[in-house]
Amino acid sequence: MPRSCPPEFRRKVIDLVASGRKTAEVAQLLGVSDRTIYVCRRQHLIDTGQLPGTTGSDLSELAATRKRTAELGAELAIHRRAAELLTRHLRLPPGARRARPRD
Repeated sequence: MPRSCPPEFRRKVIDLVASGRKTAEVAQLLGVSDRTIYVCRRQHLIDTGQLPGTTGSDLSELAATRKRTAELGAELAIHRRAAELLTRHLRLPPGARRARPRD
């Protein structure tokens, strides 16, 4: 099971638990651990404002931001390496810059 439950799975868990089934029964029926059921129930309570915590939409936004940050970090490393190679190739001392041609 992924770290966070998909909304449709969470809805199914909440419906089954609300219908009076026990957590262990729901877990066996869905083929997941009891812990997964508890996590889904807790996240539902957070999303509905019944418990304090980070909502599911905030968590997905945070994951997207972390992914983009990693991509930008990799891109920056590529540009730094390219600048280093160009500096070596042009035999410029570190920190020196060539004059830019005027337009």
